[in-house]
Amino acid sequence: MSDPLVLPPRGRVWTIDDLTQLTDDGNRYELVDGSLLVSPHANIRHGSVANRLRDRLSVQAPPEFCVGQDIGVNIHARRTYYVPDIFVVHEAALGRDGACFEPDEVLLVVEVLSKDNKSHDVVLKRHDYAKAGIQQYWIVDPDARTLMVLGDITQRSYRLLAEVRPGEEWASEHPFPLRLDPAQFC
Repeated sequence: MSDPLVLPPRGRVWTIDDLTQLTDDGNRYELVDGSLLVSPHANIRHGSVANRLRDRLSVQAPPEFCVGQDIGVNIHARRTYYVPDIFVVHEAALGRDGACFEPDEVLLVVEVLSKDNKSHDVVLKRHDYAKAGIQQYWIVDPDARTLMVLGDITQRSYRLLAEVRPGEEWASEHPFPLRLDPAQFC
């Protein structure tokens, strides 16, 4: 039997510090303005798309960059916290202790859409990542086999920079020089 969920004291919202007290039960825990979001671990297709894209990015990343997974980002006041499917930071950001990255350390976040929580990625996270100042946000849609590239934040909102379809090679200089085709990972 697993340990019971330990709730914060009545009247207090969830924080990142509360998440460190939870046992690893196979779920993904995130926070939205102090409310707990619980998602099951990704299914095989979602995981394989994320892993293939991470591998494509890692091969092209210069040594001073880290392409990773499974580390969260403090979006707002330790009460909004997301764990992106993929992130890119400078290697130096890995040299400190802490439960999560701060937004100014994160150069790119990537979310792979899931049928169960598409609106979280397309609406909620898009808004919060931009508001936090994360330079680029990519959304991968495995069903449509597309990569949506969002960036150029103005008035706390992303602008669509590209929507890349399979068979189209897309090149960028951010977060480092790279070339991608969704057919390589979707």
